[in-house]
Amino acid sequence: MINGRYNFAGLAILFVLIGVFCISINDLLIKQLSGGYPLHQIVFARSGIGILFTLLIVQYEGGFGILRTKRPGLHALRGILIVVANMTFFLALAVLPLADATALFFAAPLFITLLSIPILGEKVGPLRLSAVAVGFAGVIIMQRPWAGSDSLEVNRIVLLLPVLSALTYAMNQLLTRKLGVASKASAMAVYIQTAFIVVSVLFFVVAGDGRFADQATNASVVFLLRAWVWPADSDLWVFVGLGVNSAIIGYCLSQAYRLADAATVAPFEYIGLPLAVLWGFVVFGDLPVAEVWIGIALILGSGLFVFLRERHKARLLAHSQIKARN
Repeated sequence: MINGRYNFAGLAILFVLIGVFCISINDLLIKQLSGGYPLHQIVFARSGIGILFTLLIVQYEGGFGILRTKRPGLHALRGILIVVANMTFFLALAVLPLADATALFFAAPLFITLLSIPILGEKVGPLRLSAVAVGFAGVIIMQRPWAGSDSLEVNRIVLLLPVLSALTYAMNQLLTRKLGVASKASAMAVYIQTAFIVVSVLFFVVAGDGRFADQATNASVVFLLRAWVWPADSDLWVFVGLGVNSAIIGYCLSQAYRLADAATVAPFEYIGLPLAVLWGFVVFGDLPVAEVWIGIALILGSGLFVFLRERHKARLLAHSQIKARN
């Protein structure tokens, strides 16, 4: 045991793997729905269904009493961060290939490693910082700063949306680690689902009739502001699946970051990259361009290096603690 943090590392890794697999299915389904429904309607249906399943888990973990918290402000901030992270990513997903958007989003574990220094007080050595720099070089390559706007298939702002999503997601996960000491995973998932519902209802009140969508030309903006419509019969089960998936994602990721250090859990989120490439090819017939492949390689390589360094450091510290006790 290292400061009480590594007892449940294996279980935390299992939770994050399940969560990331469900995220890949979630992204696939939302991309499929993005051509006919507004984002805030999808988010509302997803979270409205998801919170029902999450409340069942709350009952299992101790009852509704566990929803009480002494830190409502931090939980509200966490909710806002994850709403921004999800909605900016989904807006990019409506325009970018699945693998491209996901690859850019995977700056998140790099941000987590960097931000764990000031927020969690974790120590990150020069080798890990160098690996993070290599990963960010991959992000820059995928942004193709040398290309003119005419040669890019999408607006540069759209390319930055997954990076903004990554930053806010990283901040959310570090807050999860901080708050998870006193809060159950299911309770934190309920707070997140509530934040999604509140934001999507506000969007409905302001733009639910689609009056702003007619003035928009960008596909991401149209996706955000399109009018609500009743789902087709064939899509109803997709909305239900999104809701169930949402409950699983919220619980698994909250649990993972409660049980282990951010630097231990974060690298396993990289399984989302090959999954995104797989679903993008199988469902949409998309394959990444050369710059995206290079970026994926750099991010994967840096993430694995950071992980191996962290595990080596953990083993050495555990060994020294055992020797000290003996």
